[in-house]
Amino acid sequence: MRSVRLRLLFLALAPLVLVLPLLLFLVMTRWTADYDALLISKVESDLKIAQQYLARIMTGTGEELKGVAESTVFADILERDATEQKAFFEEKQAQLGLDFLIFLRAGSDAAQAARWPVIQAGLNGVPTTNIDIFSGADLEALGRELAARARIPLIETEAAVPTDRTVEDRGMVVHSASPVRVDGHEGALVGGILLNRNLNFIDTINALVYLNPVRQGEFQGTATLFLEDVRVSTNVRLFEDVRALGTRVSAVVRKSVLDDGLTWLNRAFVVNDWYVSGYLPITDSFENRVGMLYVGFLEAPFATARREAIVWVLGAFAGVMALSVPAFLWLARGVFAPLERMTMTMRRVGRGDLSARHGSVGRRDEIGLVATHLDDLLDQVQDRDHRLRAYAEELNDRVDQRTAELREANIKLENTYRQLVMSEKLAAIGEITAGVAHEINNPVAVIQGNMDVVRETLGPDTAEIETELNLVDRQIVRIQAIVGKLLQFAKPREFASYGEAVPLAEVVEDCLVLVDHVVTKRRITVEQDLANVPNVRGDAGELQQVVVNLVVNAAQAMGEDGTLTLRLSAESRDGIKGACLRVADTGPGIPDDKLSAVFDPFFTTKQAEGTGLGLSISQTLIQRAGGLITVSNRPSGGAEFAVWLPAAVQSNVASQ
Repeated sequence: MRSVRLRLLFLALAPLVLVLPLLLFLVMTRWTADYDALLISKVESDLKIAQQYLARIMTGTGEELKGVAESTVFADILERDATEQKAFFEEKQAQLGLDFLIFLRAGSDAAQAARWPVIQAGLNGVPTTNIDIFSGADLEALGRELAARARIPLIETEAAVPTDRTVEDRGMVVHSASPVRVDGHEGALVGGILLNRNLNFIDTINALVYLNPVRQGEFQGTATLFLEDVRVSTNVRLFEDVRALGTRVSAVVRKSVLDDGLTWLNRAFVVNDWYVSGYLPITDSFENRVGMLYVGFLEAPFATARREAIVWVLGAFAGVMALSVPAFLWLARGVFAPLERMTMTMRRVGRGDLSARHGSVGRRDEIGLVATHLDDLLDQVQDRDHRLRAYAEELNDRVDQRTAELREANIKLENTYRQLVMSEKLAAIGEITAGVAHEINNPVAVIQGNMDVVRETLGPDTAEIETELNLVDRQIVRIQAIVGKLLQFAKPREFASYGEAVPLAEVVEDCLVLVDHVVTKRRITVEQDLANVPNVRGDAGELQQVVVNLVVNAAQAMGEDGTLTLRLSAESRDGIKGACLRVADTGPGIPDDKLSAVFDPFFTTKQAEGTGLGLSISQTLIQRAGGLITVSNRPSGGAEFAVWLPAAVQSNVASQ
């Protein structure tokens, strides 16, 4: 009995004296690692915010510059004298918060275009914004105040790469160019923001990332913009009121970020103390790494808090141990035997024997009550185990049923969403087109009326210019025809009729009128082979939408030139008569691995263009009319879409 008690006592005290300290050590080790990981995660999140703000500055600068370049006011100012142009540029520069704003004409400024990829892209018609490094001479040419602002004396910094340089006179610039396409004034509008000493920029980043510092600023973070390894804009302090401009990053960070192109997320020595830091490489328009974006916060306050927490936990654990061990030894007397029986019972239950019971322990005190209650609880556990198993089987059946219902509801939701997108798109097009047609028809009517006045005024003298007058009349009729077809194409149809007979050849010809500007401006040759086919079943407006979408997609795929082929033929499928329209282009075609996905919603191969819904909506419209739309790559190159529609009941052959 004595040995049993000693063994039970040892087994009872061992977890308290040996296991718990080890567990505490493991927990504290894991907590410390998680604490460090949390700090790294925080600085990573802070760095992403800073990166997003820099990207927003670049995007906003490019969009604002593009808006000026495409404005009618800018086009008008180019026709005026140099004094008015200078005043306009100065005003816009101030409004947009730019440090310089210039207009480069195509051809005359070829040297600058060849030097800067941003300007070259702008002259080639592509709005572009990027980070570029301007030399002191470049900044001097833009204004002495920019060169003076960019010039920063270098300060010897601990742990930095040794250098013989004493001053940094280059400037890091948000460089943006937007094309100008005004007749007689082709070129590019170029602007930029100098980031050297741009304290508003760096303080805004700091405010976004560390808006609510705790402990009265003890955890206040810092942000910095580096040109290579030199701080050109920062809120890191050398002294209380002196920013650390001109100090340099440590050699180990420079190698990792600038030389190897990695993002640094770790502790680092910053000027005069250790910080939990994040460094992100910055590349210029030449794809060279030219600088870094940094955010971080002092490591010391967090290290102090961690040490204090560890000391407090260890002290609390020691106090609990000092009080609990004697109390446990006192309460353990007279409990070992009943506890041993109950322990054996619980071991059997733990091994899966839910029928195990220890019965009466020969005591009527609390231990006896616990033993009795334990048996009662084991009875309840066994009963609930049986019920839970039965309920689990029933729950699995319900989950399968609910999953099937959710899958069906999801399919209905997707179909409803597609119809909603299509309805909203058609409604918007209808409203815009009606307004445009109204604005076009008014001046056309005025022109037509004045033509009649000319004829009445000149009388017999109109014979000399009758040819020109007739030409004007024909062009007016052509404009009215285009506007009429455009209105017919965009006319909202809330309840389309799929039983009406539609002459497919006329639909194709009307669509070619609507997309004539898309085809002609790209120097695309259109080949038509529209055979006599039966009228098809469907809605003329929706069929126009499908054909226009296919023709525009083909034109965009071919780029600046190519051949667009439209071939219409009678074709039967599964014993059903119908007509098939094939739209083929000479573009690069569709990758084989993406052919099966072209009709998926939101799928597109035109990055930053369109919504990826055109072909999906077209497929929905054709299937709703009882037809089929397919796609394939031609052996000679390019893609070919085939649209088959069933013939309308008792329809006649469409006339050409």
